[in-house]
Amino acid sequence: MPRTLLLWSLFLALTAVSLPAPASDSVVPIEKLRVTILSTMVVDYVGDNEAIGEWGFAALVEADGRKILFDTGAHPETVLHNARALGIDLSDVTDVVLSHFHADHTGGLVTLRQELRKQNPHAMERAHIGPGFFWLRREDGKSDDRQRRMGDAYRALGGRFVEHSQAEQLFPGIWVTGGVPRHTDERNFGKGSEVQQPDGTWVEDTVPDDMSLVIVTSQGPVLVVGCGHAGIINTLMAVSRTVSASPVDAVIGGLHLFESTDEHVDWTAQQMRHFGVRHLIGAHCTGIEALTRLRTGIGLNRKTAIQGAIGTRYTLDQGIDPGPGSLVR
Repeated sequence: MPRTLLLWSLFLALTAVSLPAPASDSVVPIEKLRVTILSTMVVDYVGDNEAIGEWGFAALVEADGRKILFDTGAHPETVLHNARALGIDLSDVTDVVLSHFHADHTGGLVTLRQELRKQNPHAMERAHIGPGFFWLRREDGKSDDRQRRMGDAYRALGGRFVEHSQAEQLFPGIWVTGGVPRHTDERNFGKGSEVQQPDGTWVEDTVPDDMSLVIVTSQGPVLVVGCGHAGIINTLMAVSRTVSASPVDAVIGGLHLFESTDEHVDWTAQQMRHFGVRHLIGAHCTGIEALTRLRTGIGLNRKTAIQGAIGTRYTLDQGIDPGPGSLVR
């Protein structure tokens, strides 16, 4: 069972004199926000077009007129196809945030850059990553260098990777967490994979590059999460300490709880409640049963916590719009 949030609270209380205030306290908050899911498993027709569902994740973030793509789905064409089905133009998106190295979050990057630069040479030209994104992995003794090959293909198209080892502001009010410290015992990642560190040693792959996007809004921070391999509670702790300590307005994305025990999911819900989470859109690897338990444990309802689908949207003024493919209407 993970250590409780009490230890974290005690640590903050004891070190309050030396800890600086979260950096966003002096930043003008985002006033207009829309987040639209473009890749996940749940899907239906979008208007007259059939969208594509997959085991992957991607979401378009539109904040005060600026667009950022968070993750790029699994298959090369999914995000491009679904954006067109939804009537969304991605050609003016210059920055992509990749939550971590797994192929179900990075599979569309090269295709998006290749296709959209035909309309705009700056489309998808910067990809933001966490430390360890390109470290060599192996499973059952077999090395996997797919991400290195993907990186080479992206650079060949004029793309550039920007690494963030800690919380950094990309644009006013829009942050990445960088690498997330692991304060709890959350182990929301698969087993059996190893990663080669810079010194050449092989260790268990805890997905050290896992990071999230944080939009500091007038209603509190909104988190967009790819898989939450660092643990959603670890991530919320990092956001509270470095970006914004305000109650969390929304958590959107994958939390990798689909294989977790009921006890772990219930513990996660209790801790999310402590952070004041008001909206939850669980997608990708969250798990439908886990989402239901989280909704109950946090104290949310069918309007404020749903299983996300292709086209599900979140806005500051209207909250959650389930979209045409959602399991919750």
